[in-house]
Amino acid sequence: MTHWIRIASVDECGPQQCLERVAADRIVALFHADGEYYAMDGVCPHQGGPLGKGVLQGCVVTCPWHGWQFDVRTGQHETNRAVRHFTFPVKVEGNDVFVDVNGFAESRAIR
Repeated sequence: MTHWIRIASVDECGPQQCLERVAADRIVALFHADGEYYAMDGVCPHQGGPLGKGVLQGCVVTCPWHGWQFDVRTGQHETNRAVRHFTFPVKVEGNDVFVDVNGFAESRAIR
């Protein structure tokens, strides 16, 4: 069952920006990459770094703590194919950005 939650306005997350929000007790990282909005679990699977406060280059976010990199479109780790981080569906209605916190894609992570 979908559970859409408004997490930002489009003005709050401009092109090539990322931000961190809380939605239904989850930390969500929102990204505006290549004209689209993407969302993933905001806690890096490596050691809990804040992905929403990372650096976004193209469609790749770099965790500010230890440099782990993920494709924000899929959650795929850039160098280790065995690691994929949780992602969430995103929709934009008017000026509002929503995430479906129940629609997360499964992650594969080495802990």
